[in-house]
Amino acid sequence: MKTKLIAPSLLSADFGNLQRDIEMLNDSQADWLHVDVMDGRFVPNISFGFPVMKTIQKHAKKFVDVHLMIVEPEKYVEEFISHGADLVSVHYEACTHLHRTIHHIQSLGAKAGVVLNPSTPVLMLEDIIADVDLVLLMSVNPGFGGQKFIENTYKKIAETKDLILSNNSTALIQIDGGVNIDNASKLFDSGADVLVAGNAVFSADSPERIIELLKV
Repeated sequence: MKTKLIAPSLLSADFGNLQRDIEMLNDSQADWLHVDVMDGRFVPNISFGFPVMKTIQKHAKKFVDVHLMIVEPEKYVEEFISHGADLVSVHYEACTHLHRTIHHIQSLGAKAGVVLNPSTPVLMLEDIIADVDLVLLMSVNPGFGGQKFIENTYKKIAETKDLILSNNSTALIQIDGGVNIDNASKLFDSGADVLVAGNAVFSADSPERIIELLKV
């Protein structure tokens, strides 16, 4: 996979015009579509499930990146993949048997990612880093869009990059939370490969232009 990827988060899209927003992203320089799934248990918010995934699957022409912020994600990965997920990321904090869940996702033909909350140290990934396709570092506390970026994320990017290199891993580093045109370049320069942006894209007068600026 190439790096310097932008993955607009559909959590910030207009759900009354979801097809329109997906088609806009299809025609933009966005690389992936990021789908945040929240269950009201693992995080204090509820987003959407399989009915919305059907709409995304029907209209999306780009790589679909699903981030499961749910308890017991292993129960649902197969259904999300059947609904068009190309990559499924699960939280380290939510998986009792993380290794098994990662390999199950991959056995179904999808890429597998592991997610760390801001307070979870990178060293917890030492025994799984060689197996995953992506590490998603949360740069806000998960559950709500529009939060302020946590500056310690830059340190965690460096630690994750060191862990990847020392274990001959091919995992990409993804950042989610508070990403905007003011910090995107620094995040890429720090070692990030994929940036998730929600409010920065969908609240703009020209989302397509913001996506272009995020990639610079």
